[in-house]
Parts: sequence; C-alpha cells; structure tokens
Amino acid sequence: MDNNVLVGKKHIHFIGIGGSGMYPLAQILHQKGFYLTGSDNNETETLNAVRDMGIPVYLGQRAENIGDSDLVVYSAAIMADNPELMAARASGAVVIERKDLLGLVTTWYSNAICVSGTHGKTTTTAMTAQILCEAGVDIGCVIGGKLPLIGGSGRVGSSDIMVCESCEFVDTFLKLSPDIAVILNIDADHLDYFKTMDNLKRSFRRFADNASKCVIYNGEDKNTLDALEGISGKELITFGWGESNDYYPVILYHKGLSTRFEVYRKGKKLLETQIHVAGRHNVLNAVAAIAAAEYVGVDPEKAAEGISRFNGVIRRFEKIAEINGVTIADDYAHHPAEITATLSAAKELGFKRLIAVHQPFTYSRTYRLLGDFAKALSVADEAVLTEIMGSREKNTYGIHSSDLAAITPNCTLAPTFDECVNYLAGHVKEGDLVITLGCGDIYKVAKSLAKALEKKEGIC
Repeated sequence: MDNNVLVGKKHIHFIGIGGSGMYPLAQILHQKGFYLTGSDNNETETLNAVRDMGIPVYLGQRAENIGDSDLVVYSAAIMADNPELMAARASGAVVIERKDLLGLVTTWYSNAICVSGTHGKTTTTAMTAQILCEAGVDIGCVIGGKLPLIGGSGRVGSSDIMVCESCEFVDTFLKLSPDIAVILNIDADHLDYFKTMDNLKRSFRRFADNASKCVIYNGEDKNTLDALEGISGKELITFGWGESNDYYPVILYHKGLSTRFEVYRKGKKLLETQIHVAGRHNVLNAVAAIAAAEYVGVDPEKAAEGISRFNGVIRRFEKIAEINGVTIADDYAHHPAEITATLSAAKELGFKRLIAVHQPFTYSRTYRLLGDFAKALSVADEAVLTEIMGSREKNTYGIHSSDLAAITPNCTLAPTFDECVNYLAGHVKEGDLVITLGCGDIYKVAKSLAKALEKKEGIC
C-alpha cells in the first residue's frame, strides 16, 4: 500500500466503525486531526464512545453515508455487496481494508511490539500497554478491547514505541511491520481461511520472519515451536512455565481473582508482582508482556508496578454486577480453548454453580469445532446457548445452536436474547456465577440480566 495514502485526505469514512479492530484506528486518526465519519449496524457502547469523540455515526449502512469522503476504510467482516463499500468504489474515493491501514500505522514506530497468538493477544497487548504507560512511556497502541487506563483501545503517542494486537485472521498480521513479534500460542482457528494447520503455522512463521529485531515466543507450545523451527537473524526470547525458558513464573498464591507470582529471567529472580485477572493462563500472558516491556527498556521494578495495576480489559472476564448473591460476568472467549481457559479459571473461584451463556460466532467455526465447543462448555455446571451469530458468513453449513445443545451436558437452548434473559432471571440462585461468552453482542444478555435481577423481589 502507498505509505502516503493519508496525505491530503479531508474526509475518512469507516464502514463498521464500532468493530474492535476499527475503533482504535478511528481513535488514532481522530487524534491525528483527520475528519472522520462512520457507520455500523448495531447500537453498542463503542458507538457511543465514537460519538463522544465528536465523530458522526450513521446507524445502518447505506450508500449515501459515504458522503464526500475521499478515503473509505472497511474490514474483512464487510461483504462485497455492502452498499457503502459498493458506493465508495464507484465514487472514485480511495478504498482500503483495515489491515492495510493498520500496517501503515505500524510503520510510524521504530519499536513496534506486535502481539499475536490464537488466544490471549488482547489481554497481553493491554498488559504490555499498561506496563509501558505506567512507566511513563507515551506509546502508540492498537488493542482489540478497551483498556480503562487509556480510555479506549487506540492512541497515537509521541514515542517510538507502539503496542499492536496482531490478528492472524485472513493473514492480517502479515500486513504489519513488527520490530518485536510476540507469539503466545498457535491453535486450530480460522480454518475456513487457512484450511490446514500447516498453512496456519506457515503464516505465523512469515509473521516472525517479518520481525526486524526480536521474536518473543511460547517455548512450550508445540505448534509455535514447529512454526519457528530454524528461524534466525534476530534475537529469540522464550517464555513458559519451565525453567528452560528465558522467562518463567513461579506462582506464590491465589486470592480471589488475584495471583501473586515471581518472574525469573535466565534462572535469576527478576521481580515479584501480582495480577488481578483470574487464571493461570493470564500469569503466562503477564510474563510475555513483561518480557516485551523489558526488551524496549522498561525497568523490572516499574514493570512489576505496572502489571500490578492491571485490572483487565473490557469484555475479558469483566464483572458486570453482583445482585442478591448472583455474580454476573462477561468474557470475549469464542474459541473452545479460550472458553475452556475462562471457565476453568471461573471454576477455581468457589461459586456454588457456574452457568456459561454462549453465543457461538460464525457458522464455519461452530461446524468445524462442534465437539470441542461441547467439551469446553461442559466445564461449567450448566450451559445456555443462544443462536449462532453468523457475522460475515452465510449458513451454508446447515448448522444451528440446537446441534451444539444436543451434545452439550446440562444445556438449555434459548435462541433469542429475550428468551435467554427470561430463562436466567427465573433460574439463577444465590451463590451462582453467570458468565456470558462470545465475541458478538452476547454482553447485552449480561447487562439485561443485571437489570432484570434488580427489578426482581427475591432470588431462590
């Protein structure tokens, strides 16, 4: 892509501006002084945040929304027959995909930390950003979730350091210019695009090859080790649980959602700190973030302080409410491995019952990983399923949530959000943890349930 594509542009329009990948880029270009407009199909808290920035937002996508824009940005979730995309292409405006714009933004920094992995990249990107910001570094960042510390998910910064969430979907991360590439793990996902695990591993290998300075990777993840076999020409740093890794943690104790642990580097204690997000997997994410922050010059003591102030990202095991003894939480998990990790962490918290409420996302993923989803949801005491959110796909697979419900133990099918909230409101008991799971708009169930319970006179 032409690196001068933004030069002279007077009006930039984002199709799907409320998307987790679009919103941070909109924040960055707004901070750079560009005039923006945007559109989306559903009202969300993110759209309200966009409006609060003074950016006009159209609800619903129509050809006339592009107005006089001379640059139009769209994401991979936008289909070719989208009326705004078709109008933009017919208008003579420059039309670019989100991943190309993100790639351009990463070239603005000489220390771009690009965090990849099938699971955990949003949290780890946010952890790294938190450490750097707390250490006084004015970073740029693009995070797939909202970090309270920065009041959103994107910022420009004035330093040469950027932290960027780097997604493998449709090879988005191959458009980036990483200086430091972080690989957390590689698991079977997006196989509608990659087709095979070998293709997926090859893409991660190319991502690592693109790193100009360093690769920080999980030294115990087999797929990652396969992908990086024989890689050279840059510094290689491993993290994991075992002492053979360059960085590894030793857990001291858990207390509620918090975990206190030590971090060792090459066998010597580097620091002691704590995180306030549940799960062993988040300890490992924190170690990766600490390694990346130290690589760009953050003192270990400041890294320990910064990570200890991290209280999570919006929609990552986010506590929504506690009403009459019922705790309601929400999490972005949408892959079986992520759901397993989230529910396993929740199981350790001592609630009487764990009720998982899942909105499957995309027909292809649900079809290909049906048995894995059933196994993951069985970690909970009970599961509730809404209908599949197709997003960018048409249901050519003939798959429905009822197929998943049929093979998931203790599962209730509640196809619509209203049915789901009504069922839960009449079913939950004191001591329950209800957690909504999915990358669509299932969080609306968590918030509606909280309102329903507030109105209810009593809980069983």
